[in-house]
Amino acid sequence: MKRNGANLTEGKPVKLILQFAIPVFLGNLFQLFYGLIDTKIVGSTLGEGALAAVGSVSILYNLLTGFFNGLTLGFSVVTARYFGAGDTEKLKKSVAGTILLGFVTAAILVTGVFVFLRPLLSIMHVPAEQKEMAYTYISILVLGMFVTLAYNMCANVLRAIGDSMTPLIFLILAAVLNVILDYVCILVFSMGVGGAAAATVISQVVSVVLCVIHIKRHFPILQVERRHFKLEKSEVRTMLSGGLSMGMMSSLVNLGTLILQTGINTLGTSVIVAHTAARKVFEIWGLPVTVLGATMATYSGQNYGAGKYDRITSGLKAALMLGCGWAVMVMIMAYTISTCLVGFIASTQNAEILYWGTTYLRVDMLFEMVCVWIVILRNTMQGVGDYKTPIFSSFLELACKIVFTAVFVRYFGYWGVIWTEPVTWIIMVIPLIVMLKKNPVFHQKKTA
Repeated sequence: MKRNGANLTEGKPVKLILQFAIPVFLGNLFQLFYGLIDTKIVGSTLGEGALAAVGSVSILYNLLTGFFNGLTLGFSVVTARYFGAGDTEKLKKSVAGTILLGFVTAAILVTGVFVFLRPLLSIMHVPAEQKEMAYTYISILVLGMFVTLAYNMCANVLRAIGDSMTPLIFLILAAVLNVILDYVCILVFSMGVGGAAAATVISQVVSVVLCVIHIKRHFPILQVERRHFKLEKSEVRTMLSGGLSMGMMSSLVNLGTLILQTGINTLGTSVIVAHTAARKVFEIWGLPVTVLGATMATYSGQNYGAGKYDRITSGLKAALMLGCGWAVMVMIMAYTISTCLVGFIASTQNAEILYWGTTYLRVDMLFEMVCVWIVILRNTMQGVGDYKTPIFSSFLELACKIVFTAVFVRYFGYWGVIWTEPVTWIIMVIPLIVMLKKNPVFHQKKTA
């Protein structure tokens, strides 16, 4: 098979992981930049009420985007295995399956969410004074989920064959466009929070179009014909096992956070704004870890397909080393610059907002190293075909957040929110470590 992607089955693991991860990191950073710019511009131009409206439903958007990213990443792990094994025909069928199964899933999910969107806002305890703004903002983003899915499809199939640079380039262009459109839609056309949402969707459309054109011109290995869409039951089962497991894993994580947000939404506007700003900082600081996890899904998938199990273990050790090093840096930043970051993102010097946002970051970042192990182990296990353990770990997270929201938040207010995630992380890492010791894939001798 002609390899017009990057082969992750040969060379030093740590070097390959960094070469692959850095463009993915920058791409995800610009993707977060979408949300950060929305938050910053909404707060500075429309006020704290609009920012609270956006913050109260942002986790629902994250839930959907996380599912679709997980779904397409899971599909791409299958693609990565076929790329590692050198099977062009099955690789093309996996790309066709990604397109077909992805859009069918999106049609079902987006329709269901949009129909029940107003009841969802009530369940989430979105404050009455912000409910209409929140509905306007999230309804546009929900309808734009097909565009989000399309971008994640393009980006993840490219990454499956080792090309992490192309999605980065197009995301940078889209991020710049997003900034321009934010100001145009909000300040020029007076579209309010709906303008910020529209700017995000339009920017993503541009990145999708650019990705599709690039694939057609430069990646024949990813171009499919009508015959590739005729999938056998076993092929559909393989695709759905990988895609839905990673989509569910991401959804369970975000669903737990969504449930926690329902408790936060009862604590007042200042706390909502503080948590919204602090979560943006948390997402940025956690991005390198998330990227290492996604990188290990592709890396382990390619090496698993090639039968080079010892390289999976070497890569896992390298990723954990890099992630733990970053966790130390995050802890230092939490105790030095977190107040400035919260104030900048929230566009405020409100003492209560700064206090709660900073406190959240300082406490939770002490446990960031646990998060490193969770993210990297879950994605690596998905890459080698272990779907059950990561999902079980994610179910534990969901269960913990349901219980802690009902108990901790009710009786301890925002302090209950602050301590919910560290306790949850400690519980959910346990089954991952146990399975790491049991899975024979991680205990293979060096390949001959």
